[in-house]
Amino acid sequence: MPFHFEHLDIPGLILVEPRAFEDERGVFLETYKESDFRAAGIAERFVQDNVSVSSRGVVRGLHMQVAPSAQGKLVSVATGSVFDVAVDVRPGSDSYGRWQAVELRAGDHRALYIPPGFAHGFQALEDDTRLSYKCTAEYDRAAERGIRWDDGELAITWPLSEVLVSEKDRELPGFAAFRAAQATEGGPA
Repeated sequence: MPFHFEHLDIPGLILVEPRAFEDERGVFLETYKESDFRAAGIAERFVQDNVSVSSRGVVRGLHMQVAPSAQGKLVSVATGSVFDVAVDVRPGSDSYGRWQAVELRAGDHRALYIPPGFAHGFQALEDDTRLSYKCTAEYDRAAERGIRWDDGELAITWPLSEVLVSEKDRELPGFAAFRAAQATEGGPA
């Protein structure tokens, strides 16, 4: 199998490390293989690919979509590096409200699988960081939700103090308001 799958502390989060074949010409690796991912418990079908390019310090997130357009994501970095964060917002989950972060670097070729029901964000650690992610549902503006990146209750320890955040992300609700809205909407994230 050309992949190593590491199940992280929060159930559902899986760090994917592909086997890289290196020689004098460079590197070859598979980044996704449906049969191997299914065998590791990632059975979702990916239907949309996205790319963002960010400068050092940029924070994007915390973003998600709710049912019926909830998205799972397979996140990787083509250039640069990120501090990638997933927050469990699955109602009834034992790890509800907990976050986990991993550093993804272009040179390590790793990816993070984030299932539906998680808010996702990242901070670019280098200029010209190119993050790509495969999604299990297409973008649906009506299903878009988010949590403010610097919410005190979540207390995410972003590694860089110099931060650039979009106006849209600065206006996202805090976790308490998100939780209240989620209870009002009902159903799974």
